[in-house]
Amino acid sequence: MHQVVLIPGDGIGPEITESVKAVFKAADVKMNWLDASAGMAGVDLCGDPLPEETLDLIKLYKVALKGPLTTPVGGGYRSVNVTLRKMFDLYCNIRPAFSIAAVPTPFTTVDMVMFRENTQGLYIGQEKWLNEEQTIAESKAVISREASEKIIRAAFEYAKLHNRKKVTLVHKANILKLTTGLFLQVGKEMAVLYPEIQFEDLIVDNMAMQMVIKPHRFDVVVTTNLFGDILSDLASGLVGGLGVTGSANIGTDYAIFEAVHGSAPDIAGQGKANPTAFLFSACMMLDYLGDAEKAEKIRQAILKALENKSVCTGDIGGKGTTSTFTGEVCRLMVNGK
Repeated sequence: MHQVVLIPGDGIGPEITESVKAVFKAADVKMNWLDASAGMAGVDLCGDPLPEETLDLIKLYKVALKGPLTTPVGGGYRSVNVTLRKMFDLYCNIRPAFSIAAVPTPFTTVDMVMFRENTQGLYIGQEKWLNEEQTIAESKAVISREASEKIIRAAFEYAKLHNRKKVTLVHKANILKLTTGLFLQVGKEMAVLYPEIQFEDLIVDNMAMQMVIKPHRFDVVVTTNLFGDILSDLASGLVGGLGVTGSANIGTDYAIFEAVHGSAPDIAGQGKANPTAFLFSACMMLDYLGDAEKAEKIRQAILKALENKSVCTGDIGGKGTTSTFTGEVCRLMVNGK
């Protein structure tokens, strides 16, 4: 029996969460969901977007599945996502992006996995005004050898485990010679330890161009926090958008799997939410928990269901709803065809 903290989130979050629960039940995944709140749901419940009760549950059970959250505007509220990554040292953000035959895009052979360092770079939030008039601002980026080694090692180990042939490290060492220069240097050192895996490095602007010209050339990609944030969304765009790509945040002791798209409050409760990305994230969670066979069975049912446009949501050209798509995935889990 898996014990997992479940944070439905805001907007469409509760709808796609119910989809995951239904599919897991159809797949006979033995799961004990521990309900928790965050985002606006946390504010409404106890005045805090990240309640202590939620943090205590994650500390105790170590694995969480999190729906999309809305960070309240004003009031000095901290970003829940950034806070969770820092608090639980979730240094490794993993975002697979692969072409899906039933989701038409200009590219049909994309199959890359983005590894983003999740705790440093510009995302540490160390900013200040440089003058009293507040017309000049400064933001600090921090990159350490330790954090670089952890994320780059994770990328190479993933490539080795999954029989991936190449790791591409993305940087801006031609300009940011100390920060991303350090990241690049660590990458070159780590590559020597994996001679069976091809290694290359690309400057980030060239990487962005190459991704929209010939994305099929990329396999495993590893980069720093800001570059990874941008490029992972670009990778999702190549295969159909954030609605069809999953995401994991993994550390040494904790892991949080999440939907990376927004909470979309404008369509909440209307049955228009596409649960595919959240389902893929939940499958990544099952892989992490050692239930890879069930995870793959669910993935195959999702891919098959995406072929039936009468049950798919409108964002991917379908005529169905959240519940019709979920029902089709569940049916395929049970019937197999």
